[in-house]
Amino acid sequence: MIVVTGATGNVGRPLVAALAAAGEEVTAVSRTPRSHELPGGGRHVVADLAEPSTLRPAVEGADALFILPAGELLGGGAPATEVLDAARAGGVRRVVLLSSQVTGTRPAALSHGRLREFEGAVRSSGLDWTILRPGGFASNAYAWAESVRARRTVAAPFADVALPVVDPADIAEVAAVALRDEGHAGQTYELTGPVALTPREQARAFTEVLGEEVRFVELTREQAREHMAGFMPEPVVDGTLDILGEPLPAEQRVAPDVEKILGRPAGPFTAWATRNAAAFR
Repeated sequence: MIVVTGATGNVGRPLVAALAAAGEEVTAVSRTPRSHELPGGGRHVVADLAEPSTLRPAVEGADALFILPAGELLGGGAPATEVLDAARAGGVRRVVLLSSQVTGTRPAALSHGRLREFEGAVRSSGLDWTILRPGGFASNAYAWAESVRARRTVAAPFADVALPVVDPADIAEVAAVALRDEGHAGQTYELTGPVALTPREQARAFTEVLGEEVRFVELTREQAREHMAGFMPEPVVDGTLDILGEPLPAEQRVAPDVEKILGRPAGPFTAWATRNAAAFR
């Protein structure tokens, strides 16, 4: 059995589907009751990584665990080692952690301290571990959905700074391989898209996908910060803006790991936008 935390999110949903399609028995974990049936008839357990004791019923008898630290957990909660203790107690032998590229490129960044804690806990757990470090998600473009629907406008800072955003479906496929196959223990994979794109170029992609012009409006850093502060912790806002505005060369580099593991190039942003066009129409 494979346990997937964050099972209702942009990575968790396609991961559950990929594992079920491969014939795996899957337990999907989220902090809230599910609102739809799970692929392959898998079971669902309500649990919160911030309270590792709630995870124990989900991991009992499991072989592998996908850990997705997100939301409020990034700002606090129980020590990461307690999550790994619960996994070991349940019989888990293999763990895959979804971390971030930034833990490697900016090891002192306050915004990603909690992810570094999880990486350390995974490495010292005594389990077979794999760490995934994706760059920015293509699905962050959902933040533009309302303005694209209502005004055919994308508003973002740093109009011409390019980053190789990655499709969450590619992250899910890589995670499925690492959870199921041998040969990935002790590995850290950096996951990016196939080409670096600017926010202005992403807006043009929506013009292509929707068949209507989508205008780009550049925000100042302060305007962007005010907006992001409504749904992100302050240190995460500042850290994110630093990456978006002044990326390091390593953060703009296209990494080879998606293609190496999946045997195909990483999916382009236009493919993600096409697949999710209904949210922007």
